[in-house]
Amino acid sequence: MLPATFKLCAAISYRHLRNMTGLRRQAAVAISQELSKLACRSTGPSMWINQVRRRSSLLSSRLEEKPFSEMEMSYIKQGEEALQKSLSILGDQDGWKTETVVDNGDKVLSKVLPDVGKVFRLEVVVDQPLDTVYSELVDKMEQMGDWNPNVKEIKILQKIGKDTVITHEKAAAPPGNIVGPRDFVSVRCSKRRGSTCVLAGMSTKYGAMPEQKGFIRAENGPTCMILRPLPGNPSQTKLTWLLSIDLKGWLPKTIINQVLSQTQVDFANHLRERLAQTITNC
Repeated sequence: MLPATFKLCAAISYRHLRNMTGLRRQAAVAISQELSKLACRSTGPSMWINQVRRRSSLLSSRLEEKPFSEMEMSYIKQGEEALQKSLSILGDQDGWKTETVVDNGDKVLSKVLPDVGKVFRLEVVVDQPLDTVYSELVDKMEQMGDWNPNVKEIKILQKIGKDTVITHEKAAAPPGNIVGPRDFVSVRCSKRRGSTCVLAGMSTKYGAMPEQKGFIRAENGPTCMILRPLPGNPSQTKLTWLLSIDLKGWLPKTIINQVLSQTQVDFANHLRERLAQTITNC
């Protein structure tokens, strides 16, 4: 039986058969069953059998995964594009101008890019380890409206794989309502590379979330947050936030710049308060 099983595996190496998911699954299950029988009959070392069996089991589980649709792949690519563009912008150190410097060391820089417009860069250090900050910003994303007054609501519309989500965000109107209610539909992706976490996003179209009455549909991105342990002190996290937003509507640039830079400073303060409260409640 085992030789016949390997012939089945050889057959699915042909392109027209390789796309038949059911056949591939059948082959993986057959291999696992035959290896189990062989291991039971063998009186000698069976380490190699166990290794192959584990690999075939992993293959079988992967074949059970639902493949992404064309639309889902498009969203994944958008998230990757936002990540790469954001890292490219942050990687260029030339041309940044200081907007705000706070007594605690927080600072906001800005830069005008020909194809994007004015972008803002927040650099802060948070007195919490990276995993704690990451959990608050990613795992508890929908709770941000509970602690950030600039956010009215964040709702995850769809999850795609383990790294990509589609979200709908409603921004809270600032004091005096000088900007007015805005909302965003975004694709977001999160990546971990060693000790560095990157959370990137950009605006997208999502058929199930058309423009909402009473809100102006603004656009953001490319935007990202980079989290790194502070060198020499892993109990602290360095956070860099690239912010790029087109608020739409008619608004003087001086007002937009003032609102966005202050939004980043406020975000850092509210995040610290939230993390401190979470630690206290634990």
